[in-house]
Amino acid sequence: MKDAVSMNSHYPKNGRVILHVDMNSFYASVEMAYDPGLKGKPLAIAGNPKERKGIIVTCSYEARSFGVKTTMPLWEAKKLCPNLIIKPPNFDRYRAASKGMFAILRQYSDLVEPVSIDEGYLDITDSFEIGTPLEIASSIQNQIKSQLDLPCSIGIAPNKFLAKTASDMKKPMGITILRKRDIPAKLWPLPVIEMHGVGLKTAEKLNSLGIKTCKELAQANDIQIKSVLGINGLRLKERANGTDRRIVDPDSIYDYKSVGNSTTLPKDTTNQNELLSTIDRLCAKVSERLNQKDVVGTTVQIMIRDKFRKTITRSRKIENPVMKREDLFLYSKDLFIKNWNGDPVRLLGVTVQDLIEKNEATEQLDLFSYESTAKQEPLFNVLSKLHEKFGKGSITKGIRGKEKGTACDSNQDTSFNKDFLRD
Repeated sequence: MKDAVSMNSHYPKNGRVILHVDMNSFYASVEMAYDPGLKGKPLAIAGNPKERKGIIVTCSYEARSFGVKTTMPLWEAKKLCPNLIIKPPNFDRYRAASKGMFAILRQYSDLVEPVSIDEGYLDITDSFEIGTPLEIASSIQNQIKSQLDLPCSIGIAPNKFLAKTASDMKKPMGITILRKRDIPAKLWPLPVIEMHGVGLKTAEKLNSLGIKTCKELAQANDIQIKSVLGINGLRLKERANGTDRRIVDPDSIYDYKSVGNSTTLPKDTTNQNELLSTIDRLCAKVSERLNQKDVVGTTVQIMIRDKFRKTITRSRKIENPVMKREDLFLYSKDLFIKNWNGDPVRLLGVTVQDLIEKNEATEQLDLFSYESTAKQEPLFNVLSKLHEKFGKGSITKGIRGKEKGTACDSNQDTSFNKDFLRD
């Protein structure tokens, strides 16, 4: 092993060294590791192979060569690839593989932040005694492959954004270094739609300003982009210039942030129309605050206090992040109607929990309910474009919506992505 002084010369004196580890075609790869006979064959994980309405959850690179894509209807995938092998998802198998992957990452640094079931960040700034950044990335990749028989791609960069961008550049089994000095050559020529954190609507707004490439975004007028995208526009400009101040936070999986609003009614009432109208107004206020903070949430909670000062709270975990008034009202109304006992109501409250930054949120399929989600035909195109943009072939967010007994109880559950990390 090289001496620590020599190794330390490969690390910045003041900056950080961040890795982003992204598992390649995770669910399909796990199935291949479990059954080596599937290797080299077109394989897809799908909701219900016996139904025409089943959709592709993820697929192997062999299947992708035929044009098969994530969220594609099963019948269409079979038409493109008649020999496509279809396997139903095995949640326990994926949990075990993910735990194994993160256990390996923690051998290289204490600063490991899981992002989803199949990807995470590592801060290896203080790991110079182990090896150079490239040696550590190669070791991680080889160890995951040898011990779990799973491929991954790794990005090496001075911050999270560039590391994430780098990991998407070579798949499968790629390792890419992206330094700030590489930005003009590697990042700026890309269309803004290919930039991590830029969705279709954001790209359209940027295009309307004549901003079509990452370079044009990096050099955009602050006032102009803020007027169109708010504070998020300035944040995206910083990212296009390679600036990202977020730290790798191992405790982020246990964060429970929320935005809520409550009101005491002028008088106790049992008029359902009045109560629902109040809930709608609360949802509007919460939606406005979420928008101001540029965040969305995956748990909606309602609070009902009756004239006897008895308070109940009920919450529901939802498949896809929400922030719009109408979406919040839909879930809040449902919770209220199911849990109101008819007694006069004194106070009502609406809260959105499990917040994430809006520009990082992608509408993705829920592990336990993608069949019902898939029935929303327009979602196919949305999801397909999102997955094409981010290069992801997996489902990552949410557990089946369920009610909890109290506000405290609701904080005991997380999304499937991060819940699997709990012992």
